[in-house]
Amino acid sequence: MAAPDWLTARPIAHRGLHDRAAGRPENTLAAARAAVAGGFAIECDVQLSQDGEAMVFHDAALGRLTGASAAVAERSAADLGTLAIGGTAETIPTLPAFLAAVAGAVPVVIEVKSRYDGDLRLVTRAAAVALAYDGPVALKSFDPQVVAALRDLCPTIPRGIVAETTQDDPAYAALPPTMRLALSNVLHFAETRPDFLSWRVDDLPCAPTYLCRLLGRIPVMAWTVRTEDQRARAGTHADQMVFEGFVP
Repeated sequence: MAAPDWLTARPIAHRGLHDRAAGRPENTLAAARAAVAGGFAIECDVQLSQDGEAMVFHDAALGRLTGASAAVAERSAADLGTLAIGGTAETIPTLPAFLAAVAGAVPVVIEVKSRYDGDLRLVTRAAAVALAYDGPVALKSFDPQVVAALRDLCPTIPRGIVAETTQDDPAYAALPPTMRLALSNVLHFAETRPDFLSWRVDDLPCAPTYLCRLLGRIPVMAWTVRTEDQRARAGTHADQMVFEGFVP
């Protein structure tokens, strides 16, 4: 399907319009409501709880944001919902609760986290929640297998691949060179058929995004824009930015 215009119409607040000092940490209902109030689209992340719920949380481990010494996957959704984030009154929301708070007011782009291990429980749950939501929503992932699964699970919902050219994150270390080559050059295109790309801003311009925009009319989102230089780069080489740390 062609990417809808709403997908790139407004800047996208990275993990919501978050500001921990103001009591609204990343990926919380407070961050979502602030983005809605500002008229910005929202990008959020989901991880799988022990009992199969999609939780709006970026990290696989709970420590950085909650201080708990466990993984998200080791706790139930109810238990996770009691954990305070960043010393604020905010707690970890489920994806249905997060979308209910947005209530269709602005687009939501959901990043499905993956361990590249073939486990499709999270993408299955996220797709089901997205299909039941009455509002503009898209799904994306770094994992081509997840994006390919979205073709079957929810073909009517825009799907995207998240990528970067320079793979310096330790998370890539365990992947074979052939997979890393495919990730940085979108060599999985025939299987995933993404409706949009989400690319690291510091890697722009690059051949995959240039050719997808030119030949496929596939929009590109640039992440994560934090500086004026990055904003200028995104404005030249992408169709929209995922921003953080300032208000456009």
